[in-house]
Amino acid sequence: MKIFKIFLLFIILTLFCTPAFAGNISINENDGIYHIILKGEKVKKKIKFVTSEDLITNREAHQKSKAILTVNAGFFDPNNAQTISYIVTDRVTSADPMFNKSLLMNPFFRKNMNKVLNRSEFRIMQCGNKFKYDIVSHKADIPFECILITSAQGGPLILPELHLEEEGFIVKNSEGQIVRESASVLHKVPRTIIGVKGDDECHILIITDDHPMDMYEVQQLCRDLKLDRAMGFDGGSSTSMNYKKQIEVVSLKGDGAGRMLKSFMLVY
Repeated sequence: MKIFKIFLLFIILTLFCTPAFAGNISINENDGIYHIILKGEKVKKKIKFVTSEDLITNREAHQKSKAILTVNAGFFDPNNAQTISYIVTDRVTSADPMFNKSLLMNPFFRKNMNKVLNRSEFRIMQCGNKFKYDIVSHKADIPFECILITSAQGGPLILPELHLEEEGFIVKNSEGQIVRESASVLHKVPRTIIGVKGDDECHILIITDDHPMDMYEVQQLCRDLKLDRAMGFDGGSSTSMNYKKQIEVVSLKGDGAGRMLKSFMLVY
């Protein structure tokens, strides 16, 4: 009887301690940080960045798309539901900040247009028979013989170096003092981070309310994980993740559904 109880306890612990895993997707949670790894060549073909005509929650996008994994992606203007980030879906630009009239009328944007429009983006390209991840500035050229399949812009670049000023997330005056901060990059908030390691690993970090971080702390975490390149997606209350019907992360509690969002990363 005692042996049976020990065996039963072992089974229970195994069930609750084993990370979520489906095919090429593994998910571990530790101290309020979800670490998602998409590994292998096949999963690259099953990733798609999409935008919604109207703002919807990550949960709604997850349910409508019937994806295995859904994560929030680029920046947007909650006042007019227009994008601040470029999104490419199935080789076509589905969200373009240059069509956001409010953005074009913003004095800061007009003064820093090149920095904002050239913020980092995560790309999936087809190069011959291979699919390739990359994190580069938006205006970076597509390599010869490659086709951009899907991408999402966000920022800032985190690795190999942090681009806060270069992408307009902080602005300093002539005396070197910070006079403007965007996306709470210097404050501890929830974050959605995406990175690459080697040729076949995409890493997503969902940093929740239980362990909020500033961008310098995020950079150190990405270094500890030995990522080659990393960048941010929209964070703060936008940080959201749904995995099957098993895991849901929202940062704006409300009715439990999370913040209304514009763009998403879907993994099928």
